[in-house]
Amino acid sequence: MGDQILIGVNGAAGRMGQRVAVLVYQDPDLKLGAALESENSPALGKDAGEVAGIGPIGVEIQSELTDRVDVIIDFSLPAGLIKIAGICAERQIGLVAATTGLTPEQRNEVLTASQTTPLILAPNMSLAVNLMMKLVREASHSLKNSPGGVDVEIIERHHRFKEDAPSGTALHFGEIVADEMGQTEHVHGRAGRPGPRPVCEIGYHALRTGDNVGEHTIVFGMMGETIDLTVRGHTRDSYVYGALAGAKYLVAQKPGLYTMADVLGLN
Repeated sequence: MGDQILIGVNGAAGRMGQRVAVLVYQDPDLKLGAALESENSPALGKDAGEVAGIGPIGVEIQSELTDRVDVIIDFSLPAGLIKIAGICAERQIGLVAATTGLTPEQRNEVLTASQTTPLILAPNMSLAVNLMMKLVREASHSLKNSPGGVDVEIIERHHRFKEDAPSGTALHFGEIVADEMGQTEHVHGRAGRPGPRPVCEIGYHALRTGDNVGEHTIVFGMMGETIDLTVRGHTRDSYVYGALAGAKYLVAQKPGLYTMADVLGLN
């Protein structure tokens, strides 16, 4: 076995951060080198393995990065991501930014880290979702000149606790479609009598049910036939596995901005 990649996790006590600790522990190519949390976290000083439910692993949750790591995986909050992005930029530590909900200004602030260190900033870390984005782009490109026209609808399902709708991933799918096919209107649901469907719109429909981790269906409706492209997440570990793949990819890269498509070799 060669040298293990040292992983730091930012947001170590959160639901996703705990899964990072568990899955890094289970991967022979990786080792958890640092676990970070906010200054007011009640988990500070605790063993990251105990917090994650796998027993002590000798990595204490801290508020500052004091140990050497090769890559940081961030599943925290926007403020936490901005802080760690600055540290990674200064120390030239690779960063997999899995935190969502950034404002355009916050996103730009994080992107500055790519000037001095390798950075992955993606709307979704799932390997299957990112492959799906490639398939949706290819379908959109191939169907855009269909003689009978193409109607595109995006249906997404998530758990009852999700606060935003449509999901950021659904909106990104819509951006991909519009980039290839030229739609200019993005409509979130329909009610009443909106009239015949205009060709220039993409429709979004958000379902909130139980504990659904995430499910997206992109419907290409044509005259006489339909294509449904669907990707379903079964556990949140899918996002962590994608982040770990991103971390393994970044250790061999020069400073710059990378995507999950790069990790999957889709570009």
